[in-house]
Parts: sequence; C-alpha cells; structure tokens
Amino acid sequence: MGLLTWIIFGLIAGALAKLIMPGDQSNNWLTTILLGIVGAVIGGFVASAIGWGSVDGFNFRSLLIAIGGSLLLLWIYAMVAKPRSRTRV
Repeated sequence: MGLLTWIIFGLIAGALAKLIMPGDQSNNWLTTILLGIVGAVIGGFVASAIGWGSVDGFNFRSLLIAIGGSLLLLWIYAMVAKPRSRTRV
C-alpha cells in the first residue's frame, strides 16, 4: 500500500478510535489524527508479523487493523500523557 493510503486510513482510523475510546481525552484532533496515522502503520506491521496476512488494499479488514493499531496507540498515549497524582505519605 502506498503512503497516501496509509494517511487516509490513519485519518479515518484516528477519528473512529477517538470516538470509540472511552473517557475524557485531553488530546486534540490533530494529535489524534497523527496518532491514527502512526497507529495504522503499527497495526499493519503487527498484523503482518503475527500472520494475519498483509494489509494489501483499501478494504474492511485493513481498516479494522488500522483502527486496532490506532486504539492501541491512543491507549498507550493516554497512559503516558495522563497526569500522575503523587501522594505523599
């Protein structure tokens, strides 16, 4: 797949992942779209690595893989960017 297809998948996957992900997210839409693009690439790489086949076109299975990668990356981003409350004992 070409770079333009990954960017389109990332835009769609990032927007859908932001809607699917529960909770209050402090990141803006631009951050979500960028994470969606990276998540789509990561999702395609992981799917190929574990034997789910290659992401070879603009189809529903590829979109689900891109959304899954975006959700994973948004979750990791939320865990890292979440303000940590420190209690002193």
